[in-house]
Amino acid sequence: MPPENPTRKTSRQAGQPRGAAAEEAACRYLLRQGLTCLSRNYRCRQGEIDLVMADGDCLVFVEVRQRRTTRYGSASESVDRRKQQKLIQAARHYLLTRGRNDSAARFDVVAMNGDGDQWTLEWIRDAFGLDL
Repeated sequence: MPPENPTRKTSRQAGQPRGAAAEEAACRYLLRQGLTCLSRNYRCRQGEIDLVMADGDCLVFVEVRQRRTTRYGSASESVDRRKQQKLIQAARHYLLTRGRNDSAARFDVVAMNGDGDQWTLEWIRDAFGLDL
């Protein structure tokens, strides 16, 4: 058995720079639309929220998805029920720990298909709710 190559990146590690670039592009886009960035990559035991934004008095939990190809479905289609549940749990944690349980909130998805300068960006406001 050949020795492991410590410099070889796994597919997950190789996608991280692309994912970070997609999150940065999504954040810039949402800022141009008038939202305010409150937090990036909020992590807790329940999961991770890519962006927490404010749209006026409403908190917006944003999931950013990027796909180079739609071979296995579009970026927006990849936010399945299981992912939605994890986002809801992480958002509840965020609201609880920030003392903002009474805040209006919504879940948005920024879906980016393509790669680099060839991205098409789709902003889906209120993509799903708490009633799954």
